[in-house]
Formats: sequence, structure tokens, C-alpha cells
Amino acid sequence: MAETITIIDDRTGKQVTVPITGGVFPSSALRQLDPKLRVYDPAFLSTAACKSSITYLDGDAGILRYRGYPIEQLAEKSTFLEVAYLLLNGELPTDAQLEKWSYDVIHHTMIHENMRKRFVDGFHYDAHPMGMFTSAIAALGTFYPDAKDIHTKESLDKQTLRLIAKSPTIAAMCYRFSMGLPFVSPNNSLDYSANFLNMMFRIGDDHRVNPVLAKAMDLLFILHADHEQNCGTTAMRVVASSNADPYSAAAAASSALYGPLHGGANEAVVHMLSEIGSIDNVPTFIADVKAGKGRLMGFGHRVYKNYDPRAKIIKKAAYDVFEVTGKNPLLDIALKLEEAALKDDYFVQRKLYPNVDFYSGLIYQALGFPVEMFTVLFAIPRMTGWLAHYAELLRDDDQKISRPMQWYTGVDARDYVPLNKRK
Repeated sequence: MAETITIIDDRTGKQVTVPITGGVFPSSALRQLDPKLRVYDPAFLSTAACKSSITYLDGDAGILRYRGYPIEQLAEKSTFLEVAYLLLNGELPTDAQLEKWSYDVIHHTMIHENMRKRFVDGFHYDAHPMGMFTSAIAALGTFYPDAKDIHTKESLDKQTLRLIAKSPTIAAMCYRFSMGLPFVSPNNSLDYSANFLNMMFRIGDDHRVNPVLAKAMDLLFILHADHEQNCGTTAMRVVASSNADPYSAAAAASSALYGPLHGGANEAVVHMLSEIGSIDNVPTFIADVKAGKGRLMGFGHRVYKNYDPRAKIIKKAAYDVFEVTGKNPLLDIALKLEEAALKDDYFVQRKLYPNVDFYSGLIYQALGFPVEMFTVLFAIPRMTGWLAHYAELLRDDDQKISRPMQWYTGVDARDYVPLNKRK
């Protein structure tokens, strides 16, 4: 028997019955009751603005799947470029498809020389890398006259390839500019993540990227590749709905990610652990949080009401990294803090569990990244998810240019008062 919902307008007695599909019913029911009726839903807490087949997320059960594949399986068995292909195309690649895709990405990592010499060099010496990255992504589209040809699959695929390939190059360029270091060109003999680390940290001809660290970087890229309709992805879709080119839409998504409530959370975790300073101070910190005198960063999530599955994977990977780099001194504080919080009814009742940001910042620090680069590291893999949603929106006949309604709460009509008569 089909599930339905009946809505009754108590003002008129009129009622409308519509189907419920997958826990969702169409908002057209409200328009049938009264064309002027609106739902007030700040921050889209109860609104499904699109249909998507890319990522499934069940926050209550702690489940995350890309195109149906559990994130745990992909993290264990896949590479980032394999997952990127999956997100963009809907299926895991064959050997031949993955070989061609990897070759194409690796051989499109170079950026135009004018981008480096004229654009990046125009930033102030202490410009934030994420601000530079966001600006560079928008500027990148101006180098390609075909960027706006988004309704031709061949052209859109080319822009997608360029953005995924060049994002690590731009990120490394922004970092080395901020550090006053010479730019390192991409190395086509290295894989995606190793190439990025090489462009970031290469000093001298004898530099070698540790494969354990490259694997950890690749894992972090997989875990951050997509996460359903978050703030950045929604920004990507809203801008895409105007048929803006993917570079402009990705710059908008990056701007959303730049906000401390979105992509800056792992940076906040590192600052919090540094301020705690010692495992001996954890009980006092926990008491202060419960008294409203502080905030427990890296715990809880807008969607997850269970342990974030990505956090479990990252926590395990952290130990592999620390065997190479040495243990991050903040790890003991993080472990003690997690132990204390998970045993405290105050946090358990509020379903506050560690999320992906709680441990990722510690790994980034161990790999040598300054905290200012953390959000950029988020943006590199998320570019793939954004582009998958961009293409999905263009194919969705239900989608039109985004134009949400408002609930007007201002004054009623009034007459203009001349300047000399105003009080």
C-alpha cells in the first residue's frame, strides 16, 4: 500500500493528499491548498531541494555511501582517483578506464604560466591560502574560452578534468607563495596524492615522498570527496542553476567552505587541543563545556547523531602516519578528551560523537601542513563532489534557477517623507 500524507487547511477545510516517497512528499501539496502558502524552514532543516543519486548519508545510523558503496570499503580498497571516477560516472572504473582517467588527470595538472606570474604574484605576501585558492579557481575559467559551453558533454567533461587535475597544483602554489618558496611544477611520474605532496614540500633534488604519507593523503581525499547537501555543495548547485560555468560555481562553493562553521572546523580542533595543553587539563575543560564556558570542537554534526564513520577511519590512519612522522603531542589530549566525552551522559544524551574534523587536523599537522592550509586540503577532494553535483543538476529536468521565497516581516506600505520633514 502506497504511503500518503493528508494536509488540511483549517482556515478553509480544504484538504490535499499526496504520496510519500522515501520519506519525502512534494511541496506542491501546499500550492494546491493555497498558492500563497509558504513553509518557513531556516537553513533548510526539513527541505529536500533536489534529488541526488551520488551520496547516501544516514546520520542516525552513522552510514555514508558513495554511489551505494560503503565509505569503509572505498577507504580500504580504493584510490582517490578511482573514487573520483565513481562519483562522476556512477560506477567504479574498469582497469582500462582507470588507466585512461588517471593518465588524463595527471597530464592536465599544469597551469598557465600567467596564472602563476601575474595572478598569484599579485596577492599580498601574507594572504590566506584559502582566499588565494578560491580566487584562483574563479580566475582559472578565464583561461578557457569553452568554459561556458556547459551543455555539451565533451566540453563539460573537459572542464571537470581540468578542475580536478589543477586544484592540487593551485593549492600547492598558494602555499609556497605564502611561504616565500619557489613554485614546484607537477611531476607526471607520481600519482595524484604523491604529486601534491611533492609540489607542497619539495626542497632539493633528493626529496622523496614517503609512500605511507602519500597513502594517508589519498585516504583523506577519499573521505572528503563528497558529503551530500552541505553548505558548499548547496552553493555549487545554486550557482550552477543559473548556468554559470563550473569554475565560477566551484569558486562559490569554495567561498562557502572557507567559513569557519563549514571547512574550518578541523583548524578549530587543533586550536582547542593546543589551548587545553595537557591531558591533566581535560577534566576541567569538560566541566567548563558543560557549564557553558567553552565549546567542544570536533564533536557533533548537523547530520550525524552517531559516530561519524569517517572519524573511525581517520583515527586508525593517524597511527600509521605517526609511525613515520612521530606522534603529534596533541594526540594524547585528543584521545583523553574523546574517552572522557564518550563516558559522560551530558554528551551521550546529546548524541555528541567525534566527527571527521576531530582527528584530521592532527594528521595534517603531522604531514607538515600549517593550519591555514587545512580548508584548502578539504577543497581539493571536495571539488570532485561539487562537480558531480553540478553535472547532476544540469541533467535534472525538475531543476530551475534557484529562487527561494521569503517571509516578508518589514513595514507595510508608507508614503515618502521629504528630507526636510523627517524627524
